[in-house]
Order: sequence, then C-alpha cells, then structure tokens
Amino acid sequence: MSPATLGGMTSDAAATRRHDETGDGRTVGEVAAAVGVTVRTLHHWDAVGLARPSARTSAGYRLYTGPDVARLRRVVAYRELGVSLEHIPGLLDAPADDAVATLRRERTLLGERIAALQRTAAALDRLVDARERGLLLSPAEQVAIFGESWQPSWAREARERWGETAQWAQYAERSADRTPDDWRRVAAEVASLDEALAAACRDGVPPGSERAHVLAERHRASIGTYFDCSHAMHVCLGRTYTDDPGFRAHYDALAPGLAAWLRAAVEDNAREHGVDPATASWPGSHAPSEISADDGDTHHRAPGGSPSP
Repeated sequence: MSPATLGGMTSDAAATRRHDETGDGRTVGEVAAAVGVTVRTLHHWDAVGLARPSARTSAGYRLYTGPDVARLRRVVAYRELGVSLEHIPGLLDAPADDAVATLRRERTLLGERIAALQRTAAALDRLVDARERGLLLSPAEQVAIFGESWQPSWAREARERWGETAQWAQYAERSADRTPDDWRRVAAEVASLDEALAAACRDGVPPGSERAHVLAERHRASIGTYFDCSHAMHVCLGRTYTDDPGFRAHYDALAPGLAAWLRAAVEDNAREHGVDPATASWPGSHAPSEISADDGDTHHRAPGGSPSP
C-alpha cells in the first residue's frame, strides 16, 4: 500500500473519529446517502454556493449540520419538481411572496413541458398505430375517400407482406401525420394523375416524349407521397403494372393499353436519368416483383391506387 493511500485512510479515519466523538455534523457520504444524491452533486452544490456544509473537521473535511441537511432536502425537492438550480436560491432565501411568485412561474413552465410531452406521447401513439395498421382511418372512411372499389383489408395485407421494409416504415411515418382531409387531397391528386395518364395514352403520346416524361415524374412523385421512390424503384414498380393482373386491370380500365404505356414511359424516363431499366433493382430483399398473380384482386395497393412498398 502506498504512503499516499495510507495517509488518505488515516485522514478519513480521523474525520470519522472526530465526527463520532463530537456528533456535531454528518459526513458528505452519509448526507449523500440520506438525501438521495451523489457525493459529486453535494460537492457541486457546495462549489456554487447553493448548499454548503457549515462545519468542518480539524482536518478540513466537510460536515453537514441538521439545518444544512434540512436545506439540502429542500433543494432536492425543488430539483425533483424541475426547478432550475439558478432559481432555487431565490426560493430558499426569498420572502414568502417572492417565493410564491417564483413557484407560480415554475408551475407555468412545468405545465408547458407537460403539454409538450403529452403531444409527443400522442404522436408516438399515432406512429405505433400507423406501423401496425398503415392507415389511421376507419373502414368506412377509407371507402368514402378512396372509392367503392377500395378494400380496407388491403392495408392489413400490405402490412403483413411489407411491414419489415424501410418503405413501410416511411409509409407509416407519413400516414401518422395525415388527417382524413390530407388523405382526400392525396386521393384527389391520384385521380387527377390517372386521368392525365389515360388521356396521354388515348392521345397516342409516345412514351419517350417530353409529355410522357413529365407524367412519369408526376407519377413517381405520387408514390413519394408514401415513401421515397428512386428512378430504379420506379422501374421495378412499373414492371408490376404489366406483370400483375390486379395492376394491369386497374390501369387498363382507365384506358386500353395504359399499363404497358405507363411501364414504357417510366422506363424511358429512368433512362433519361441514367438508370438502365434492364438492371434496375429494388433496395433490400422485398421487391414489388414478388407480388404474384395469385394475389388476385387483393394486390396490395396503397391508398388512391398507388402500390404499397
């Protein structure tokens, strides 16, 4: 054992003997345990003048008297109420009227913090609900907003198939922030886009034309309503428009041949942005091409006719 260690033990022992003999104070360690804070915290409060021990041993060790401990307990109580250290001295030492005014101010601030935490908790509840359900709308609201052909079961099936993907996480996060009015606007934009796509197909617009590229970008942006969609991901989704019977039926019902036209427009637009449609792939292991014809009419669509992740 080193001389320094031995010396420290000797000093500590001396402090303890003096404390035991006189009974005029309590050591830092004892008081820390008694009021429920750390020794380091007591040293800090001493250093800033908030709660100082009024006695010392002959060796200079801090000793807390009864009134010192009572003051510490009041400091701890105020800290547990959320009162800042800078305001506590005013509460401890101020006249009653001033202390009441400070407490009222702290109560107002506490109420604001509580309200903020309640809003955060509500937002988290909605996010959890959206992760589990996808759409935070009742079945009746879904049909009213998205049309009679909409099947409320689609959201649940999409969750079962895509719930572990990054795209579903984004879908849920964005869904959690949306109100029924927000969804009505989304559905209206999708309906408007469908009309524009159908018109371009009926007009014989070449898939590689500027008009087709603008519509392809608008279509990609509509998918971005639900999750981030790169040009490569857009190409992958475009494949399902001709390969999946449900998607093909949806688009071809708008205009004969629209499914193939939209796929061609998407692929040509991707080329314009440096993506080779032949090698485009979906990030991760869950690609839209996994949707099979066996899915039939429950072909996992997001609200308004766009595909879910």
